[in-house]
Formats: sequence, C-alpha cells, structure tokens
Amino acid sequence: MSQQVYNFGAGPAMLPAEVMQQIQQELLDYRGMGVSVLEISHRCEEFGEILTSAQQLFRELTGLPDNYRILFMHGGARMQFAAVPLNLAGRVASRKALYCETGSFARVAAKDASAFAAVKTIMSGAETGYDRIPQLPTELIEQDAAYLHITSNNTLYGTRWNRFPQTGAVPLVADMTSELLSRQIDFSQFGLIFAGLQKNLGPAGMAMVIVREDLLEYAGDQVPPLLSYKQCAKDNSLTNTTNTFAIYAIRLALEWLKKQGGVAAIEKSNERKAASLYAMLEASDFYSGMAHPEHRSMMNVTFRLPNEELERRFVSEAEKAGLYALAGHRSVGGIRASIYNPMPIAGVETLAGFMAEFAANNG
Repeated sequence: MSQQVYNFGAGPAMLPAEVMQQIQQELLDYRGMGVSVLEISHRCEEFGEILTSAQQLFRELTGLPDNYRILFMHGGARMQFAAVPLNLAGRVASRKALYCETGSFARVAAKDASAFAAVKTIMSGAETGYDRIPQLPTELIEQDAAYLHITSNNTLYGTRWNRFPQTGAVPLVADMTSELLSRQIDFSQFGLIFAGLQKNLGPAGMAMVIVREDLLEYAGDQVPPLLSYKQCAKDNSLTNTTNTFAIYAIRLALEWLKKQGGVAAIEKSNERKAASLYAMLEASDFYSGMAHPEHRSMMNVTFRLPNEELERRFVSEAEKAGLYALAGHRSVGGIRASIYNPMPIAGVETLAGFMAEFAANNG
C-alpha cells in the first residue's frame, strides 16, 4: 500500500490485515492442493474441514450451548428478514410476530416479514429520530406471539440494546449483523440470532444463523429449501453449492479473534476504542453526538458538525489523511465511524487526532 489507510466503512467493512494476507498467500494454492479455495468443491474433504472448524471455533469463542445449530445461508441479513417469519411464524395459528422498530433496518425487517406473518410493531423510536432504544414494558410482549424481533445494534444511528428484553415463552430473535462477536452475550436468551457477514465476520453476501433446535420444526412445506432452517440444518448448510470462499474467510476471522484473546478481550478493546471517540464528542462544542449517551453503540459512533458543508469538508480531508469512509448513511447524514473488531486502536487514535486538528482549524 502507498500509505496506511484506516477503513471506517459500515460494511463491507475492513478485515484484519493478517486475515487478508493469509487469503492472499493461499488464494492460488490452498494448502498444497494446487488449486484455489475458490475452486474446490463444497463437498470435498478439504472444504468439509473448513466448514466444521468454523462452526467449532464459533462455539469455542462464544460458549454456544449444544442445543443451537450454526447455519450459513445465502442472501445476507436482508434475506433473513423473510426467512425468520417463514420459519417461525407457524409456531402460532395467528402467525402473529412482534417487532421493535429502533432504526431503518428494523423497520425494513418488519416490512419484509409482513408478507409472511401478522406483524405487530410494539415499540418505535421514530419520534426521537432513533437516537435511543425506547423502553419496552413487559406487558407489550404478548405471550401468544410466534416471536419478538429486535435489531441489537443500529448501524445508521449508532445505538444498541444494552439490556435485552425478557420475553417469557416468546422466542427472542435478534439481528446482530453489526455487532456479533463484539461483546459477550448469553446465547440462551435467544431463540434465533442472525448476522450478515460484512461487519465482523467476513465478506458480504451471506448470513450466519444461530437457531435453537426446537425452533427448526415450524417451517411448513411451502418454505423454499434454501430459506428453510430445518433443511439447512439437515444438510449442514450444503443444500446447494454454498459460498465456499466466504466460509473460508469466516474461519480465518475466527482464528484471528481467538489469537486476540477471544470475545472477552475484543470487547475490552472495543470499549476502549469507543470511549476515546465519545470522550472527544463530550469535550467538544464543535462535534455533537447523534445517539443518546445511555444507548451508544460500541461499533458505530455517529456525530454531527455545525453544518453540512463542514461535514463534507471533514469527510474529504479525512480521506486524504488515510481515514476512509466516514460519511454517515445517505438517509441520516453526519459522520459515522464504524469501529468493528478489526479496527486497531491506532486507527481510532489517528481519527481522534484528526478530529481535534479539524476542530481547531474550523471551529
């Protein structure tokens, strides 16, 4: 590279340099096979080892209980917006599904699900511009619902659920696309978790699904095989030709995470990174945070400058300084620094230094 660039993009996001280097080294010849991992069969012994070791590493790193299955599915997180109701709404005759609207992706998830379930939005943060996670009274979680869906971290707005709702007999479903493996969680709280790969796990285009085994039985015969959790679990994610390269990259990312000390160690690193940027916002009259302090994300730090012209200048000058993809989402504006697991502390420190200099020159 001509210079060190820190990628703050929300996704596809940066992968660890060590992982990228190993991909580069093995791309033309996967471990002496004489062919690329892009070329090997999804049913060959070598790929079977990649798939199995990725699943085992995830279990080891997370302490995932034995009664959960790990699936790799096509289409990223957006495909799961339809797959979840197709697989779970049949738990109840009414096909009622509860949704918490805490941001744009949560809203889209409810919209996509409405074709396959009787969707009921029981909480919304729209009135405050999604700058916080609203209170969710327990009485709103109707026990005759098939499931309750939340988006655990809201990429666009920089908020997250710090405490997950207690749902009783209703399975809790969480879209954890932008924070899976960034903090320790108790997986037994959830019936199902899914995440697109492109934040902390690997390249875009697939999703990891973690589903409790007792929930595999509710997909009707009308569910297409590639959207059926039951079929995917039966076939160990090999119902058809899967994205072998993506699963290979996941395995490398999990190996890297293990070398960092696992999820507990990376959570401490993430807390330190986020704290340094939030401290900058709190100490500044030039920058203003977009998320309510009690609901701030560790993965996506969002803030505004005094006007949009300064924001455009900030993004332009930051890119020249090797700080890439800091513009907020087009629907929200402002600045967004996505600091997923692979973002080194040095990258955040460089951004903080740039912010201080930019404020001094333009404040």
